[in-house]
Amino acid sequence: MSDSSKELLIAFELHSVERIRDSIDSGIDVRSPLRGKLPINWLIEMYTRSSRFPDCLRLLLERGAVFDDPLIAPVLLDDPESLAAAIRETPPLLEHRTTITSPFTPLVDASLLHVAAEYGNAQATRVLIDMGADVEARADVDDFGLNGHTAIFHTVNSHANRSEPVLKLLIEAGARCDLRLPGITWGKGYDWETTCFDVTPLSYAQLGLLPQMHRSEHDVYATVRLLLEAAGRAIPPLENIPNKYLQTGDG
Repeated sequence: MSDSSKELLIAFELHSVERIRDSIDSGIDVRSPLRGKLPINWLIEMYTRSSRFPDCLRLLLERGAVFDDPLIAPVLLDDPESLAAAIRETPPLLEHRTTITSPFTPLVDASLLHVAAEYGNAQATRVLIDMGADVEARADVDDFGLNGHTAIFHTVNSHANRSEPVLKLLIEAGARCDLRLPGITWGKGYDWETTCFDVTPLSYAQLGLLPQMHRSEHDVYATVRLLLEAAGRAIPPLENIPNKYLQTGDG
């Protein structure tokens, strides 16, 4: 791989619009595969989640990149006006299903609401909910009976807690916080793939404490508290944060 191609992938990981632009200006063709994958898919499938992602994606589109599934564009761009216009023109878009390789919670036969939740795109989420998206729509169930999750599962265990605003929108819209699944295969196909059995949104939030998930303890327990409050449950003391016991040196 050329130095410019490596630089582009680094820029994708950092969500750096400036570095992406520099890489393209140096001669990268966004319509040609890098290591067997189109640049737009490298960006979409990257580990990072941030508010800079839509701008990075928009730049690739301006330079000629094309989505595998163009119908997901306004959701990934977090463009509420375009999304609302698309749904008004084609109402069945609310039931559209798509598949995206995800380093976290699977996006297989997922709804647009699943996609918005995974990327933490709150403006798109609000439009989808306001226009009638089903907050209890399920993603695909695999051959082992795993997954089949609703959008809320993408929000309770999200990179850098980016999807917390979406979680609150889903709770306000009546999304179930007590749905129990046989399991979820987190990070399917990646080195950190982890099968989590018997999960609810609450237990899936706590699984963020697994070291391979790289979640902040403070964020994990803030989400736990939010889910307990939404369910009307008593909140016991949550004092052992972050790793208070381990930091005492007594362990």
